[in-house]
Amino acid sequence: MKTYKTCIALLLGCAISTPALAVKIDMTPGLWEHKFTMTNPSGEMAAAMKQMQDQLANMSPEERKMMETMMASYGVGIGEDGTTVKMCITQEDIDRGDLPQQDEDCQQEILEQTKNKFKIKFTCAGDPPSSGTGEITFSSPKAYTGKSSFVTQVNGKTEEMAMTQSGKWLSADCGAIKPVSDR
Repeated sequence: MKTYKTCIALLLGCAISTPALAVKIDMTPGLWEHKFTMTNPSGEMAAAMKQMQDQLANMSPEERKMMETMMASYGVGIGEDGTTVKMCITQEDIDRGDLPQQDEDCQQEILEQTKNKFKIKFTCAGDPPSSGTGEITFSSPKAYTGKSSFVTQVNGKTEEMAMTQSGKWLSADCGAIKPVSDR
């Protein structure tokens, strides 16, 4: 189960960022909410997500506040059930087109890019190692959907994983969540 938790942390990083490449997308700066789901054929990913959700639900208000404060300092806000995160994206982040990746052990390549869509392939040498492809499509400057599929090592065996995600712009004011570029 520990490897699945590591995998969830890795995927959370992927879910909340675009690659550290020159991605030029028409999006609105401000506070964004990102939702994601992950699946694998064995069903163990769903069990690990449920365990994480139960742990979040069982935190005391003080523990939850401490975790939220720490995550906000990294530019991330976590939703009640652990499947949503909030991030602050500035106009400068968008203009640079290099919104940061979360895992420095990953190599990424843009396969296709238009004004509202990009596809990437990636290889991550971390623990666990993984490789795959992903695609994000913006339906408007304030909303997107995405999907990715990848192969990773889980408990010493190769597993295929799939992730779907969506995002929506919430407001121009990011509140206590620091911008991505401030991390």
